Formats: sequence, structure tokens, C-alpha cells
Amino acid sequence: MNICINDKIFGIISDVVSAESTEAYVIGGWVRDCLLNREHSEKDIDIVVIGNGIELARKTAKKINPDIRVSVFRNFGTAMFRWANYEIEFVGARKESYRPASRKPVVENGSLEDDQKRRDFTINALAISLNKDTYGELLDPFGGRDDLRRKIIRTPLDPGVTFSDDPLRMIRAVRFATQLGFSIEKKTFEALAENAGRIRIVSPERIITEINKIIMCSKPSGGFRMLEKSGLLAIIFPELDNMKGVERKDGRAHKDNFLHSLEVLDNIALETDNIWLRWAALLHDIAKPLTKKYSRETGWSFHGHEFRGSKMIPDIFRKLKLPLNEHMRYVQKLVDLHLRPIVLSQEEITDSAIRRLLFEAGDDIDDLMLLCEADITSKNEKRKIRHLENFAIVREKLREIEEKDAIRNFQPPVKGEEIINTFGIRPGKKVGVIKNAIRDAILDGIIPNEHRAARDLMIKKGRELGLTPVDTNDPGT
Repeated sequence: MNICINDKIFGIISDVVSAESTEAYVIGGWVRDCLLNREHSEKDIDIVVIGNGIELARKTAKKINPDIRVSVFRNFGTAMFRWANYEIEFVGARKESYRPASRKPVVENGSLEDDQKRRDFTINALAISLNKDTYGELLDPFGGRDDLRRKIIRTPLDPGVTFSDDPLRMIRAVRFATQLGFSIEKKTFEALAENAGRIRIVSPERIITEINKIIMCSKPSGGFRMLEKSGLLAIIFPELDNMKGVERKDGRAHKDNFLHSLEVLDNIALETDNIWLRWAALLHDIAKPLTKKYSRETGWSFHGHEFRGSKMIPDIFRKLKLPLNEHMRYVQKLVDLHLRPIVLSQEEITDSAIRRLLFEAGDDIDDLMLLCEADITSKNEKRKIRHLENFAIVREKLREIEEKDAIRNFQPPVKGEEIINTFGIRPGKKVGVIKNAIRDAILDGIIPNEHRAARDLMIKKGRELGLTPVDTNDPGT
């Protein structure tokens, strides 16, 4: 068992524990991940102390290097310091009790067993002794090691009480199962579903932290399926839950847009760790329930779902406590544009259409193409291959136009200030009309993306609007 505690830091802690005549154990994620042979670049270590965790943290830090800064959180009875690539947190062993209206526990000093009982899952209650006489001994009162072998998530105590006391543990159960590729034990999942309504007492900020971890898993769909099956998804993310199901009329059915979105999310997860691109994959069809229509002539349609979906993003981000910044705008853009490359791949591709796509997508064009390719979820292999081949043509055309016209993130070569100075006018509608005419002419290939051609068009358009050039640098005056 010493394989889990052969790092130098554990020997140092053991020496301090011995000198202080106290007890300490490494507990939780470090032990779990060592037994699973999971490696992390960041080494987070939790130490539970029978006694004063804050004092042991200070003395351990001092033994390593007197200059190490120890962060103390007295309200929680914890202290933490960083050393090398470790982040080590010390806490006194405790037992907890809860009031129904809050997930914040009433805390008392306790034994190691008390501390293990309060842990969320058996696989996180595993502890290893750092005491000299039992150094390296595994303490596993709830069968956590067997649960690791069986690949199940289970609570140490009654799951109904565990989840009612701290409802965030329900989403953590789903997160751990998704991260580790485990299943949630039957009684534990039943208790999770029975207590789903309790999630309402948990802050959105704590919930979204867990949801983001689920999204960043190698196969995030499993987590969202569990959230849906338990009833949690309908409470914490109703817009996504509303997408599930298939409606049938006249023998014609549309696909289950919830399951489709999860498949797209899994597809994109194979290609990128960009969390916001993964969010765009999850949300790309979010407005389909609102735009769904049926006609006997054409069947099911979801016209405008991309535009409507992009308008829903700010409200969704606000409710979920996701950042209302450039990340939100990035997701909005990709949701709004996700059909454009698909449409281009199904018809004759014009240079004008490619220019406009490059102009609107800008630096996000490559991410947009990744999203569109992930959106191909047809079970018909021939159809999937055909779509991918068409996308390859679109990609090549994008490359050609970009090299030729430098459209990505382009700004029309004539600025508003030049228009104002040339015609001696104030900022206003006519300036916008001239700028848009120049932009559209370049995107449509009518004029090259060059200043001389753009200025000539500016003069022409200005005269059509009844304006006379007054700038003496204008050769047409």
C-alpha cells in the first residue's frame, strides 16, 4: 500500500505527526486515484487530523520551509499550503449534522470514523495512515476498495439521508460516475431520484461547477443521461430537458433532439478540450422545441432554431451562472452559425457565400467547422461519408478564399471617419449606408478588398445619396 504514499511529503507529515503525538491520515481523492492508477498534473492532497488541523498544517509547512505561506480558513477548521506541485489541505476530524433548509452542516470534533462517515461516497472515504506504527495501512470501513473494483458509486451511510443532508452530492455522484466510467449503485440512484427536489436549496454556482466537470469528461453524455433519468435535469436545466422525446404524426417522426445533442457533445469531446465549444455543441439545437412545426407536405421542421437558440443563450448563461462575457458571445455565435456550413455543403458553393461565412465567423471558423462535423450523427454510414466529403470541399473553399481575399476578420478599407471627412457630414445613417454598401460589394466579389476600389465606390454611393465630396484629397472633386 505504501505505493500511494511514497511521495516525500507524506514522510514529512508523518515526522511532524510523530513529534506532536497526534494522528493523521491521507484521505479521499488522493487515495482513490492512487488505487485506480489515475495521475493528475496537480497533486491535491487532503489530510485529516485527529486534533487541530490548522496547527499541524503550520508545523508541517515550517518544517519544509519557514517561508511557505499557510492559508487558514477558521470557519471551516481547515488550512492549506502549496509546495512544489502539491496543494495540501489539513482539516481536523469532524462529525456533521444538518438542518432541513440548508446544506451547511453543524460541525463538531470527531474521530476518524466520524470523518469517514461524513464523506460523500465509499470511494472517497478511503484513508491511509501516516502514523509511524501503522504507516501505509489502508482504512476502509465501508468497502470502498471493493466498490472501486466493481466500478460503482455508493454512499457510506443511508443514501436518502446523505442526499437530503447535502443535495449537491447527487450531482457529484453523477459527476464521479461520468469521470470514472462507473455506474451508480441501484439503491443510491433510487435515493438520488427520490431526493431530486432537494437540489433547489443548492446555489447555482455550486451546481454549475459540477456540470462543467461533467461536460469536460471524455464521454459527457452519460452524465446528462443520468441527470435526466433522475429528474435532476428538469429542475436545474429545464431547457435541455425539454428537448427529449419523439413526436409522431402521420407515421412520420423527428429525431430525439436531446439524445442527438448528447451525441454531438460526445463527438466534439473527441476533438477538443475547449469547454465553450463543448457548450456550443450541447446547446446548438436548444431552440428546436420552440420552433417545431409539422406539415403534411414537408413533415417536421425547426425553421429558425439557430437564430432563436442564439437569442436564448444569454438567459441560459445567466440562470446557470455561466460567465456573461466573450465566452457567452462565442457560444452565441456558433449556435447562430451552425447551419451555415451545412447549407453550403448541400448546394453549389459560391465565393460570395464563403466570404460572408468567413466574415461572420472570423477566427472561430475552424471551431464552427468542427461543430458542424460533430453534428453529423446519421446512422447511415454512406450518408455520413457524403456529408463529410462535402464538408471537406467547404473547408478547401474556405482556405482558397481566405488566401485570395483575406476576408477573415476583415474591416472595410474605408472607415467611417474617412466618409465623414470626404463629404463634410456628421455621423449618421448615410455613413452607415455607405459603409454597408462597401462591405457588401467586397463580400459579393463586386470590388476587390482594396482601398482604391472601396473609395471609388464610396464616392459613387455618396453622390447617389445627394452628397458632394469636399475633401481636397479626393480626385473626383
